[in-house]
Amino acid sequence: MMKQVNREIDRLINKLTASQRQDGSWHFCFENGTIIDAYVILLFRCLERNDEPLIQKLHDRILSQQQPEGCWRLYRDEEGGNLPATVEAYYALLCSGYSKPGDPAIERARAFILSHGGADKAASILTKALLSATGQRKWPLSLTSIPIEAMLIPDFMPLNLYSFSGYARVHLVPLLVMASLGFSVKTAQMPDLSELLETRGDEEEPLPEAHLHLEATLRSGTARLIGSPRSLRAAALDKAERFMLERTEADGSLYSYATSTILMVFALLALGYGKDHPVIEKACQGLKDMQFDIGGSTTLQNSPSTVWDTALLAYAMQEAGVPRSEPVIQKAAAYLLGKQHTRKGDWVKHNPNAEPGGWGFSATNTRNPDVDDTTAALRAISRFAKADNRFQDAWNRGLSWTLSMQNKDGGWPAFEKNTDNRILTWLAIDGAKSAAIDPSAADLSGRTLEFLGNYAKLDTSHLFMRRGADWLIYNQERDGSWYGRWGICYLYGTWAALTGLMAAGVSPEHEAVRKGVKWLLETQNEDGGWGESCRSDAERRYVPLGASTPSQTAWSLDALIAASPQSKSEIDRGVRRLLALLHEDDWTTDYPTGAGLPGVFYIHYHSYRYIWPLLALAHYRRKLGD
Repeated sequence: MMKQVNREIDRLINKLTASQRQDGSWHFCFENGTIIDAYVILLFRCLERNDEPLIQKLHDRILSQQQPEGCWRLYRDEEGGNLPATVEAYYALLCSGYSKPGDPAIERARAFILSHGGADKAASILTKALLSATGQRKWPLSLTSIPIEAMLIPDFMPLNLYSFSGYARVHLVPLLVMASLGFSVKTAQMPDLSELLETRGDEEEPLPEAHLHLEATLRSGTARLIGSPRSLRAAALDKAERFMLERTEADGSLYSYATSTILMVFALLALGYGKDHPVIEKACQGLKDMQFDIGGSTTLQNSPSTVWDTALLAYAMQEAGVPRSEPVIQKAAAYLLGKQHTRKGDWVKHNPNAEPGGWGFSATNTRNPDVDDTTAALRAISRFAKADNRFQDAWNRGLSWTLSMQNKDGGWPAFEKNTDNRILTWLAIDGAKSAAIDPSAADLSGRTLEFLGNYAKLDTSHLFMRRGADWLIYNQERDGSWYGRWGICYLYGTWAALTGLMAAGVSPEHEAVRKGVKWLLETQNEDGGWGESCRSDAERRYVPLGASTPSQTAWSLDALIAASPQSKSEIDRGVRRLLALLHEDDWTTDYPTGAGLPGVFYIHYHSYRYIWPLLALAHYRRKLGD
């Protein structure tokens, strides 16, 4: 079998080498359903922009994703279809003008929405916000109950704007602007959805007690502010405007996210900006630059994954034996060197003594680094650090920043340190439990330990390594798995935790390691591979997919290889299945294995069928090959 492994590694390396861009990067699609496609159609119609070729392409892609039942799904095995996605798609198709009332596809979607209680039953806060911003319903109580004056609560107060995660902040601020002003905009091209909105937002259920308590806490903070109600409101709106503008990137996007950029444009309209204002024009161009052509159709990515993909591919290729002297690695390393952050962002609020040195997810991201991208980039440039002063400096700054981001509980977050105030999860906003805070996560903590152990050559004799390992051991699930926040899901978390613990020097005989290995072996499919449903993410329990996927099989294999002193028959079976999967092209290839927001946002990384299989096969050959 090793001959097959060698052939597959060579094939993947050759394919990746041929697809590298001239600047050293790789561009693979960060595919996230039809959500951004729909939102951009709605935004551009509200702005009365003449972008017909793009709007028609987005319309056609949305239409192509409709299921026979009339609905849209976030993933193949989502039971019953997804109401928010269907409402957004239905609205955007009609708004585009390329679908008409009475069209069979529109009638099927309409019937699905009505059979599920109407559009006002869509729980997604973004769906509600888009309907409100375009005049279809009143703003939801969950937003109007939060005072915009909360923008003015000082940072030193126990609960303030920076208590929220960075992701939540850049979405919440424009939402609060619009909700506080009761903003809406509608044009002649916008359809009337009143028949699908039975309550039109007038008869919402009362807010839960927990949300009311959080609201009261925020209002008690605003009560200490000095000034008349009118002046405080004006000051809060002014601060919100500056907050958004100061966090726009060179491409015009807000934090490099399409969703927050779309909300920002609507919020700026609410603040009196003209539809052709230069800031809005630039933001729209930034959104258009996020489009990606896949298989003859066009989609818009929420946040292009160029830095992430380039770092991981350069790392995987080197693990597979490509020397750093090869041009493909040289160019990738040079590209990554130019993407290291040099200025402080919001992360400094909770980490004031650290210097910049991280990397972000997207090429345009210069202010919002994250731990996972940083360790990925550091792995990719590690072999350059000893031979080149520029890379040595980048390595030192990146390593220092990564270490500085460790949470007080011992784990690592994604974007911001110690942003784990559980009271914020009480918001009556769908997804708040995951989006409002940025706690330590098993996948991030495990991958950070793996980097620090295998590349920085650190182990549990160092207190921060021991604390990280202890956090992982303490947060293991009873069945032996770990929950992964940014991938699907228990397979992802268990892979990251096991590889991290092994790199940190934890014994393969440790109870946590043995339990993790046992769980992986128990979840192996009959065909030798592994596959987990996106349902695991929302239900917080392992749900088998019933089929094997390339990335999840590779994660599981990589974990078993790391934790196994010698080969196992299960590993060999897994490798055989992985080799076969790489030459299959069916729905398992496209199944989303990246997580964004449980029950709301999932990602099909087109790069993952190359990155993780190449890495697993390389590690198999190195450790267990004959």
